[in-house]
Amino acid sequence: MTSMNRTCGKAALWLLLVPLAGLSRSALDRATLEAFLRHLFVWASDVQVELSQPQPSELKGYLKVTVRATAQGAERQETVYVSEDGRQVVQATIYDVNQNPFAAMASKLNLDGSPRWGPRDAPVTIVIFSDFQCSYCRQEAQLLRERLPKELPGKVQLVFKDLPLESIHPWAREAAMAGRCVYRQSEEAFWKFHDWIFAHQLEIQPANLVPKVLEFAASSKDLDVLQLQRCIEGRQTQADIDRALTEARQLGLNSTPTLFINGRKITGAISWDTLRRVIEVELQYQESLKGAGCCAIELAGPGVAPQ
Repeated sequence: MTSMNRTCGKAALWLLLVPLAGLSRSALDRATLEAFLRHLFVWASDVQVELSQPQPSELKGYLKVTVRATAQGAERQETVYVSEDGRQVVQATIYDVNQNPFAAMASKLNLDGSPRWGPRDAPVTIVIFSDFQCSYCRQEAQLLRERLPKELPGKVQLVFKDLPLESIHPWAREAAMAGRCVYRQSEEAFWKFHDWIFAHQLEIQPANLVPKVLEFAASSKDLDVLQLQRCIEGRQTQADIDRALTEARQLGLNSTPTLFINGRKITGAISWDTLRRVIEVELQYQESLKGAGCCAIELAGPGVAPQ
């Protein structure tokens, strides 16, 4: 994606002129807009591009178009704004200074049915989309689980979301399904499974995944091994992972780990120093809002509807 500098209160944008060659062309023409976007994003002919009908937008004088590109199982979604005369295409993030800049994204993150660790009323919630076969996810998981309770006790709730990248990780989906089977029996056991599978990631292959998971379960007092085996072999959590992948796709996610810190998106593994700095800024921001009646974030969860 083209990088954008984001500034509070105004639209942070790239203004792109549709090239003119002889006669003026209009981005309101679907073929013209598609050709322009293919050039802009380097989308070759094997990429399927779908454009929504232009819709009214919050950006005065511009129409909103949702762009969906797919290829070989991967998907990317963009939003562009087309001027009413068809000459300009804008990529923009639009902020209202009277709202938390990450509130809209936070409201899309549904925590219902997801494993959680840490205080439910913590001022900061980190939602992590992860893949059990991803080496960067392993690094980030170990960092979060080791450093958060030691250095920021009681300040952060961690929420796990599955995003197995099946095209590059052959056992990731099966591991995600196994993890959901564990979670069905015990949330505490899920987090033990989470730590165990990342710790043993290099030992696991598609052929030995299930035996190793059952071996792990046999050492856990929280798990019924036979029930777990039936769940895994019966693929009883397949629908859970399908829903997780649909959610990730709707959020435009295609890489792991991806974190949302009170709605602020961070893609890729980051150092503890950077992560702690972001959390501390969020803690200061949340503290500044107390009594102000402004901009607090509520993430969707049981009994909490997205705002």
